[in-house]
Amino acid sequence: VQLQASGGGSVQAGGSLRLSCAASRRTFMNNAMGWFRQVPGKEREFVGSISWNGASTYVSDSVKGRFTVSRDNAKIALYLQMNSLKPEDTAVYYCAAARGGAATSDRSYYNYWGQGTQVTVSS
Repeated sequence: VQLQASGGGSVQAGGSLRLSCAASRRTFMNNAMGWFRQVPGKEREFVGSISWNGASTYVSDSVKGRFTVSRDNAKIALYLQMNSLKPEDTAVYYCAAARGGAATSDRSYYNYWGQGTQVTVSS
């Protein structure tokens, strides 16, 4: 099982970044995928999720209208497009694979986690 997030970096407020997550075929196919983020001293926070076939997606209220989750099953890749970034979006971002195919914000439903990628937004 392998998940690896990439694409993080430093950007000014209002800018954009696109995160990617590479996964093994066994982990990725037929499973919903999600993005979470965490800052030191706080709980890991749900950002967005997408169903196994990409038909259903949703994101947290804090990023709605700015972030989009997508996946390419042919490439076995998950993406998080982040636009209009704010300083409060600064965090380590993690991709995760769920136990089933339905998109969900329930962290306990995700049983595989990748190493995070740092996103820093300056004002």
